[in-house]
Amino acid sequence: MENNLETAVFGGGCFWGIEAVFSHVKGVQSVVSGYAGGTKENPSYEEVSRGRTGHAETVQVIFDSGLIKYEELVRIFLTIHDPTTLNRQGVDVGSQYRSIILYTDEKQKEAAEKAIKEFSENKFYNKPIVTEIKPLKDFYPAEEYHQKYFEKHPAPGSCYAKLEKLKEKFSEYYK
Repeated sequence: MENNLETAVFGGGCFWGIEAVFSHVKGVQSVVSGYAGGTKENPSYEEVSRGRTGHAETVQVIFDSGLIKYEELVRIFLTIHDPTTLNRQGVDVGSQYRSIILYTDEKQKEAAEKAIKEFSENKFYNKPIVTEIKPLKDFYPAEEYHQKYFEKHPAPGSCYAKLEKLKEKFSEYYK
């Protein structure tokens, strides 16, 4: 099974909700909240939240590609957040909350581009998708108090709404 383990990195608003969703996807081995897509090495939450590091709040997803394909993770990601808003998800505003897919190889890049094209051509959203697609350079885990946040603090809100979308749209992958 370990031969099938791959890494995916996504950012779409506050990492708590994205982490909560991918933690409930069959085939996902682990999810870590963190920072990626910027230039500052080892950034802190305070630095990222000021919007000066170039990083987005992201999640690193380790998954078994024998159980779920990267393409399906991208589709889930594009469905559980609003990829049409630039530097914003709900009340979270700033480049650190942008919609971003950080790919680890050309195969992931092509899969992400293909999924966005399909969502756009099928008019899944009424507005253009603005999700940034760029190569993953570094991923920095967030502070411990951000890890498994929804698991530690379950409450209605955007995290819960994202989980409901997963159950509704991707029930075959919900665990």
